[in-house]
Amino acid sequence: MRTPLHAITKALHKKQKKLRQSYEKWVFQQRLHPSAQRVRQAVLQEAKAALADASSHESEQACLASPDPTVRQGFMLRQALCQAFENAYRNSTQRILIHVPSSAASPAGYSLFSNLAECLRYLGVPTQILGWDDDSAAVFNQFEPTLFLTSEDDSYLERIDWSAVDRYRNHHALQIGFTAPLLANDVGPNVPKMAWAKAHGIDFFYSFRDPHYLESHPVYRELEREGFKTVCLPWGANILRYYPVAGCQRDLDYVLIASRKREHIAYMASIAQHYSGFIDGPGWSHIQNFQFDRDRDRYIYSRAKVGLNVHLPEQIHTVFELNERTYQLAACGAPQLVDHPKLLDLAFSQEAVFVADSPAQFTALFEALMHDPTLGPKAALIAQQEVFAKHTTFHRAKAFLEQIEHLSKNSV
Repeated sequence: MRTPLHAITKALHKKQKKLRQSYEKWVFQQRLHPSAQRVRQAVLQEAKAALADASSHESEQACLASPDPTVRQGFMLRQALCQAFENAYRNSTQRILIHVPSSAASPAGYSLFSNLAECLRYLGVPTQILGWDDDSAAVFNQFEPTLFLTSEDDSYLERIDWSAVDRYRNHHALQIGFTAPLLANDVGPNVPKMAWAKAHGIDFFYSFRDPHYLESHPVYRELEREGFKTVCLPWGANILRYYPVAGCQRDLDYVLIASRKREHIAYMASIAQHYSGFIDGPGWSHIQNFQFDRDRDRYIYSRAKVGLNVHLPEQIHTVFELNERTYQLAACGAPQLVDHPKLLDLAFSQEAVFVADSPAQFTALFEALMHDPTLGPKAALIAQQEVFAKHTTFHRAKAFLEQIEHLSKNSV
């Protein structure tokens, strides 16, 4: 049988796209500022040394005496928020087990789920992590959870002994939630995964999308019609890990800690060519030994004159989420230059971040920030106020617990 012409054309276009992307990556690396590797190694070593002496950088005395206003403000905002949320849910009857991948398997998953677990514990809710290589049956029997969170991705599900979970449920009340099984870009529900969820007694789905998006999107309403409730769990800043520290000069022209994506290359090509900043993350050709470290990263963000942030195309075109980096940079007091995801206008004020609608505008705004060093700190103070007011993982954990409580009451 002859291959249809449209199939051949499609294959050629796909191959051309891969070749074009490979060429773009090669050009980016060839034009990368010659000091990039040297700067990265030096910054990592300095951050490690500073973290080892954390008491000198994070004490009340050091922070309130800092000449950096984002350090002084961040310390006071963080202290007030920690006092407000500490053990606020100590009377909760929930015991929550959260499935956390290794940072090597999924840096984003490790960050998200670890941050949630830490904040739930801080709120006083008994919470334990099911590690990537843990014996799930043993952990269930030892911890005796009332709520279990995992992902619908096969890499998660295949690491759980589901027969042991069924046996556990014969003697214990247990709710199970996993990420909403949707096709790419929310074009429809993943029917096979929904069938799997029904067969294994999954109680609800949870999504990292914005609540307004979930309420209006037809795919999520379709999940509801199938009998599944969906809980919102947007990303936020874990202020137990991300906050400004004293004693750091904002001496790095830019900081980007992110996996290499085509979008990063498109937006920051000129900046990375002409300025000596800090790039770290998996996938970059000049980085062979990336190690994920949330505590170290606050010491790096605290040195950024500008924190660069670029989103995925689906985040740009749809009002559903901001990446974690948006909130982390704001919490650490780093002036943020970001592309224009649709949710940004709802989450932060215009004065809080520098927003670019194109790579050319991204570069122009960066140049403006370099030429006028007073612009960045003014915006950073506003963004920091806004993230501490409503976009921390404390806020996300509280909202999550309230939604679970509502589900439990309605299921009785």
